[in-house]
Amino acid sequence: MHPAKPEDDSDQPAILRIARGSGEEHFGEPLDLGQRVRDLRKARNWTLEQAASQAGLARSTLSKIENGQMSPTYDALKKLAVGLEISVPQLFTPPKRGQVNGRMVNTRAGEGTALATATYEHDLLAEGLTRKNMLPYRARIRARSMDEFDGWVRHDGEEFLYVLTGVIRLYTEFYEPLEMRRGDSAYYDAAMGHNVVSVSVEDATILWVTSLV
Repeated sequence: MHPAKPEDDSDQPAILRIARGSGEEHFGEPLDLGQRVRDLRKARNWTLEQAASQAGLARSTLSKIENGQMSPTYDALKKLAVGLEISVPQLFTPPKRGQVNGRMVNTRAGEGTALATATYEHDLLAEGLTRKNMLPYRARIRARSMDEFDGWVRHDGEEFLYVLTGVIRLYTEFYEPLEMRRGDSAYYDAAMGHNVVSVSVEDATILWVTSLV
């Protein structure tokens, strides 16, 4: 005797099935993927042609996806995510309704909070904004040699470095020293040991942005 065949729900909106730690299953609210894609496209002020071109899909294909006339393959989902500059999971996780963050703070030149160390002179930016996810600061690099550091600098999070003036050498725990000039940048895991020295006649200045989560 064959088990009963499950009902065909291919015409129903996708339902996210979440398994909790207790083993209990929770079914999230139905998601209209076509509407989600349309909302993402319109948020960027893109026409169907522009979005399709950005994702490498035919205009007719994108139109059918938005209108719920086609279930996209995983390959198409990946193309959509890349074109919309988001991750595949974000296609299925729309922002919470009514959640609008309008926080902003402005830091004028010279208004940053100064913080000096033996090797750097930091100018902390956006200090007026609490509970930030990023810590931006401008740094004047006074160090000229690795001997001036008491070992590696390392901390949680990720870090972005952008050279504003002068020439620096970025030392990292797992890579060869990297000489960088104005306009050069680097993004790295901050838990990896890292130090920066100035190799130009004048002190170099850089912009650092460190993640706080």
